[in-house]
Amino acid sequence: MLSSPVPATMQAAVVRETNGPFEILDRPVPAVAPGHVLVRIGASGVNPLDTKIRAGVAAHAAHPLPAVLGMDMAGVVVQVGAGVTRFRVGDEVYGLVGGVGGLQGTLAEYAAVDADLLAHKPKSLSLRESAALPLVSITAWEGLIDRARASAGHKVLVHGGAGGVGHVAIQIARASGAEVYATAKPSQFDVVRSFGAMPIDYTASTPADYVLEHTADEGFDVVYDTVGGATLDASFVSVRRYTGHVVSALGWGTHSLAPLSFRGASYSGVFTLMPMLSGKGRAHHGEILARVAELVDAGQLRPLVDTQRFTLTQAGDAHARVTNGHAVGRVVVAIA
Repeated sequence: MLSSPVPATMQAAVVRETNGPFEILDRPVPAVAPGHVLVRIGASGVNPLDTKIRAGVAAHAAHPLPAVLGMDMAGVVVQVGAGVTRFRVGDEVYGLVGGVGGLQGTLAEYAAVDADLLAHKPKSLSLRESAALPLVSITAWEGLIDRARASAGHKVLVHGGAGGVGHVAIQIARASGAEVYATAKPSQFDVVRSFGAMPIDYTASTPADYVLEHTADEGFDVVYDTVGGATLDASFVSVRRYTGHVVSALGWGTHSLAPLSFRGASYSGVFTLMPMLSGKGRAHHGEILARVAELVDAGQLRPLVDTQRFTLTQAGDAHARVTNGHAVGRVVVAIA
């Protein structure tokens, strides 16, 4: 095992019970198993899903308490386990690595991480900026590229274009050569435009309105639903007949497939957490993040990061900023 000096203990933000406060506790630095690396975490991204796990309302992402929460991170490799060849001590990495299924989360100074889940972080971004990307980027990529095969010549509609997954999906679709549209509130139009999409006011337009206006009533080649509920139903009537593809990251409700079937179109669901929960397919997450880093460094993708800064002792405040809707962009906690 290759390593640099590592302390025996670390600080971590621990939640003991559902909706409980974060407690900063000393914990042993985790041991590094074969195929894993030990990362000194520099920043931990806070997703809405993190707050739902803490609140006990995310059964699909259960994390037994007491636990360290946090899924996204960026940091520096300090130990390399047996069999790992892609990373060396000192490498800056990022990934979606824990905080579900009993895997230690990222609101801690160190984490032992399956190397398959990691990629070298974008060279042009700081650790803080990089920590804002993993979950939303993988979710956007799996929907647009893996499932729908978005490409040049396609018209892509992203529902929730100013959101975490949405703003990255816009940029990935644009990088693939697609013409991109995104639903948003009027107050979010400038954000959507800044990422390269034509905004659609979902508060004033029906699916029939924007399908007619932007596709001559043919429908969009790809519709990515990042909102769920009635928005997924709207997606089924907005997609192109025969060849269209609807993708949803929140397709968990009960929906009639009749509108989609009558258009002869197809549907795919995205469940980003599956590799962490099942242990299968983890290497693809690392592959996606490597591609995302290339897009970032080529100037084709950038994260929207909230300007409010938090430290590990302010993890509760960071969660509150996500849940109260005050954040503009991804909330990130500085660890080191």
